[in-house]
Amino acid sequence: MAVSENAELEELIRQATATGNADATPSSTGQTVTEEETEAGEGLDLTTLVLVARRSLLWVMLLLIVGITGSWLYLRYTKPVYKASSVLKIDEQKSASVLGLGGAPGSNGQDGPSSKLAGEIELIKSEITYNRLKKLIPLDINYYAKGTVLENELFNTSPFRVEYSISDDGYYNHNFEIEYIDTQHYQLSITAGAEIIRGTYGIGQLVRLPGINLRLLPDGESKPLIGNAYHFTLLDDTAIDRYLNLNLTVEVLNPNANTIQIAFTDNNRLKAVAIVNALDSVYLQAKLEEKSLTTTKIRAFVTTQLQEYGRKLTVAENNLKSFVGRNRTYDAKGELATTREKQEELIAQRLTLEEGIQLLKEVKQLAEEARLTIREDQTVSQNIPALADLHDPVLVQLLEQLNAQQLNIARVKRSYKSGTFTVEDLNAGLATTQQAVNRQLVQSSKLLQKKIDRLDEQNTELIEKLHSLPGIQTELARLERPLDLYNSIFQNLLQKQIDYEISSAGTNPDFQVLSSASAPLDPISPKRLLVYAIGLAGGLILGLGLIAGRYLMHNTVTSVGELERNTKAAVLGVIPTYAKEPMDISRLVVDKNPKASVSEAIRSIRTNLDFISPSNKKRLISITSTISGEGKTFVAVNLAGIIALSGQRVIILDLDMRKPKVNLAFGAENVRGISTILIDRHSAAECIQHTSVEALDFISAGPTPPNPSELILSPRFDQLIKELHQQYDVIMIDTPPVGLVTDGILIMRKADVPIYIVRANYSRKTFLKNLNRLMRNNQFGRMCTVLNDAQAQGSNGYGYGYGYGYGYGYGSYGMGYYEEPEPGKPTFGQRMKRLFS
Repeated sequence: MAVSENAELEELIRQATATGNADATPSSTGQTVTEEETEAGEGLDLTTLVLVARRSLLWVMLLLIVGITGSWLYLRYTKPVYKASSVLKIDEQKSASVLGLGGAPGSNGQDGPSSKLAGEIELIKSEITYNRLKKLIPLDINYYAKGTVLENELFNTSPFRVEYSISDDGYYNHNFEIEYIDTQHYQLSITAGAEIIRGTYGIGQLVRLPGINLRLLPDGESKPLIGNAYHFTLLDDTAIDRYLNLNLTVEVLNPNANTIQIAFTDNNRLKAVAIVNALDSVYLQAKLEEKSLTTTKIRAFVTTQLQEYGRKLTVAENNLKSFVGRNRTYDAKGELATTREKQEELIAQRLTLEEGIQLLKEVKQLAEEARLTIREDQTVSQNIPALADLHDPVLVQLLEQLNAQQLNIARVKRSYKSGTFTVEDLNAGLATTQQAVNRQLVQSSKLLQKKIDRLDEQNTELIEKLHSLPGIQTELARLERPLDLYNSIFQNLLQKQIDYEISSAGTNPDFQVLSSASAPLDPISPKRLLVYAIGLAGGLILGLGLIAGRYLMHNTVTSVGELERNTKAAVLGVIPTYAKEPMDISRLVVDKNPKASVSEAIRSIRTNLDFISPSNKKRLISITSTISGEGKTFVAVNLAGIIALSGQRVIILDLDMRKPKVNLAFGAENVRGISTILIDRHSAAECIQHTSVEALDFISAGPTPPNPSELILSPRFDQLIKELHQQYDVIMIDTPPVGLVTDGILIMRKADVPIYIVRANYSRKTFLKNLNRLMRNNQFGRMCTVLNDAQAQGSNGYGYGYGYGYGYGYGSYGMGYYEEPEPGKPTFGQRMKRLFS
């Protein structure tokens, strides 16, 4: 029933939230925030979180222990992995650079240190290196000693060694079990397919089996333990290569320094060191052989080249000697250069003469145009400085005379007309001078032209001389080029041969071992501190997750503190759990147990009520809750009983007409009651029933009507309240749950003191939102709450209730003040429930 009521309540709350959107107000960020969302209880409840954390502390400790235990088990059952490493420095040097010939043919200079180091890494991880390593270290057979949990490889510490010859590959990668019977005999067991081969043999005895022959010999100073189990495994080349590739790491440490690191990981630290050092030795041997081969090739190459270029040099010398003998000249190139220099001088002279002829033409034009000078105070030599290069003083003198006459005529014409005698006389003298200048210009031009003709003749002679040396220079240059080339290469090869022989006197590898491998003390995996830290962190994370989960699932009210923080109503008090006897239905207990803690708590509530509504006035008190099962009927009956025991007349009205329970609390019938009074079938006097408490009466709900809300709204209900106030001081009304029906809200509006019951560890925190909504929408300023069925909190009782007064408890088990039953020893189920709660 409670489950169905809770489901109904959830639906009602969702509907109320949906309809409450009309009251929403926009927040500062533009989002819509309802008043319900701004109520208390939406944030982090630190008190509840601390409470949940305190109750989960044992589980957190257990999870931490589990995490540490898991780490210990992991370390106990995981083989340690050790890493040994060495650092090599590679000297980058090519054979061509040793000979001083630059890079290899076709090299463009882009091959840097990385390509060199990459090649060395591939060499170290190549099959060639692996094959040499197998010859140096016997990796084809592994010896093991069986332990309690893990097996231990006996690298170089095995008390025996095995010599074998195998023809059947089926024996590879299988365990050969060895168990010593005594110091001279052992038992051998082999699983070959579905067949198990067993036998007892002596130390040193040749064991002949199908497909394999083997002999077990003692090895080292260690002696086998009688009864201990050993085994060895034969590995083929594929398994060994796979093992090396899986555990070997070769990487570049610093490309600028040409350093690489060789690292190997294994469960046996001595084996890892041995393999790394063996790889260094194998690599050293490979580099020595490579360098020796390179040296031999270089020597053969140099000798061959010396012979070839010596022969070519002899041929080139003989060809040049024959050419010089035939042409009787050795410096045709020098003669050719001299002739070319003369020819260039002639060309320069001719250009100068041509420029002189051009100057004479320009001077003639200037003379005819009377523009020999720009200003009157300027001479012709000053205006035409190039006349000095002609070396013709007569011409210069005539030009000066002509210029003076032209300037004079120009001045006279300013004063005389053209036809006057003076002007005509000056023009005649000017014409005579003009003719003399022209004759001199013509004569000078002819003289320069003759010089040009003589230069052309000389140039023709030089050209003929050049033609007289056809191909001598070209042929001589062609013969000298190979002679110089062969001679240079031959001398260079001779020098490099001497240098290389000196440098190769001692053959050294082109790498250095900067740091050799040493046996590591601590494994790289698993890291003990890291594993324990992970286990501890895992346990802590799980513990925090448990606390967070329990906090998120903590959706019920558990203490008066949560009630105070999540509601705006005054808290009248706290009623502890009544554990004296089991109760299937609510009953009056304060009259039979006046010294019980429940009775004292309800007296505290009665005292606090007097501060809200004085006892000297007629009071109407309504008691409701959100859903059934929260104890509103129990509180109503016993609070009414406490008030009645104080001397006031009290009557209880059961208005929960759908599920009446007040009559059950007093063991009475429900034949007539509120429903029959409100329809005027019975009077109030006819329906009043008396109880064992003299001043306490009640009226049951009566038969369930189809319309309880309409009956409560009828004027007859108000008339009934007035009638009862004439006889009673306090009217206590047990209303229906307001979370399911609206009848209780109608009654609470009429009550002087509405009381809302919240049951500890039962009522959900969302119910308090419903309470706040009721207070806000109906203006219930005197709304009070009571925390019912609260568990004891420590040794100081159940806390205190307050609102307008205080009521205190005095101990967890009475301490002489309360008559409480002694708690029995909790059962295992109760202990587990308490542990998980």
